[in-house]
Amino acid sequence: RVDCQLAIAEFAEALLVIPKTLAVNAAKDATDLVAKLRAYHHTAQNKPGKEHLAGYGLDLVNGVVRNNLEEGVLEPAMSKVKSIQFATEAAITILRIDDLARVAANDPQQ
Repeated sequence: RVDCQLAIAEFAEALLVIPKTLAVNAAKDATDLVAKLRAYHHTAQNKPGKEHLAGYGLDLVNGVVRNNLEEGVLEPAMSKVKSIQFATEAAITILRIDDLARVAANDPQQ
């Protein structure tokens, strides 16, 4: 169980690279913006009546966290899901190849 929890936590941390990189590329304070965004999303998930905060995202032109739904920014969830699935499968494939290479390197019969 602990291994699964660790893997999920690391996967979530890896996904944070996306907003951090976007903020850095926009010359904004990535640490501050992502921390605020995470706080909004945490509140949306854990406090009844605050579910509307889940629609908040980054406005990298102005360097603020804003309600993307009110601003008319709608993104197709299926596209995001497919992109994340593809990236996850690619990472798993690379890890498997790395494991096979290690096993082959340690195999004295070769």
